[in-house]
Amino acid sequence: MWLDYFNSELSRSQGRRVPMNKSIKKPQLSELVAAAKKNGYDAVENSAYHPKRTNIESGYISFTKTDTKSSYVKKLSETLSIVRGENRSK
Repeated sequence: MWLDYFNSELSRSQGRRVPMNKSIKKPQLSELVAAAKKNGYDAVENSAYHPKRTNIESGYISFTKTDTKSSYVKKLSETLSIVRGENRSK
């Protein structure tokens, strides 16, 4: 799961996969890992460049796939905003 899938500052053609109301501004890789762990996935983080934006460093997480990619994207987008809120309240 690429970090860019959830970035509200990107257009769909630049790699965003979730609707604007489900995306967040400048998501961090650590937040994506925390969201994955909240959903029970054993995620491994990797820094890399997204194929559609090779000039800006991004990152992705990988884990064992047991469902469709779109279902993972949906679950993570919902949990990502919760993780962001928890980080702000600390």
